[in-house]
Amino acid sequence: MKAIITGVGHNLPEHRLTNAELEKMVDTSDAWITTRTGIKERRILDKEKGTSHMAIKAGEMALAHAGVSPDEVDVVLTATVTPDQLVPSMAAVVQRELGASGCWGYDINGGCTGFLCAFTTAAQFIESGRYKKVLVIGADKMSAIVDYEDRNTCILFGDGAGAALIEPADDEDTGMKDSILRLDGIGEDHLYMIAGGSRQPASLSTVNDKQHYLYQDGRTVYKHAVNGMSDVSLKVLERNGLTGEDVSLFIPHQANYRIIDAVAKKVGLAEDKVMINVHKYGNTTAGTIPIALSEAYHENRMKMGDWIVMAAFGAGFTWGSALLRWALK
Repeated sequence: MKAIITGVGHNLPEHRLTNAELEKMVDTSDAWITTRTGIKERRILDKEKGTSHMAIKAGEMALAHAGVSPDEVDVVLTATVTPDQLVPSMAAVVQRELGASGCWGYDINGGCTGFLCAFTTAAQFIESGRYKKVLVIGADKMSAIVDYEDRNTCILFGDGAGAALIEPADDEDTGMKDSILRLDGIGEDHLYMIAGGSRQPASLSTVNDKQHYLYQDGRTVYKHAVNGMSDVSLKVLERNGLTGEDVSLFIPHQANYRIIDAVAKKVGLAEDKVMINVHKYGNTTAGTIPIALSEAYHENRMKMGDWIVMAAFGAGFTWGSALLRWALK
């Protein structure tokens, strides 16, 4: 039994934060941002709304696409680093608002690799025969944890959500074929949020010292991201007897155009085989891959039987790659 994607969906806030607007907020320029990241604009969710708002809408779209009722869902997995609140899980909020009364689920914090972690977990749930319908959602409201006085981070991130419904298929030649996931705790020193957890609970001083914002060492992250994503992508292809020439579409984490381009070249992928939307949305963390997956499908970028590779790198450090044979018409 193989795990296949039977429905996809995504949701982006309407408000666009352009590079021109950022020029008025921090010491930067459209040319500087575009040259170094490829980002032209990013979407920003209303302040009064939480990440679940986008996650629910993306989930609804994926279920509608698959023709599945919410009460048929067995498990909902939500990948995020920006849940509405620490307790309860965002999965609980999504389950309630979707009306998925018969399912259970939980949140996965894998940083920008979160969706891949959740997707791989969902595939294993399906392959075990225990569950028939698993809804996987990657969503983040990065505008809630970005310091808009820090030009090194605020230019990179945006808000968004994507979703995929995973179901079983008898055809052994389709669906999820292989995956590689990695974790290295050295990343704590290079991509992190200082306060808000049990080690440094929120206080007046942590708020005043801006310790609830995301910080990263861009150069170190860039180096590890390129090496990590290309390494696991090459390995997952090699152990399945494939090369970059066999891949129909590469869906990478949308963090930075230069990272995407460097990884694609290392894997041996032509530019027309790479899904890129970072210029429109920036880095939506756990949302980037499922948003790109949904957009690629609706743009007719893949057909049944195509080899698809997804790869990501994020906080932790976490990184990984998944290989699947597309089975959705």
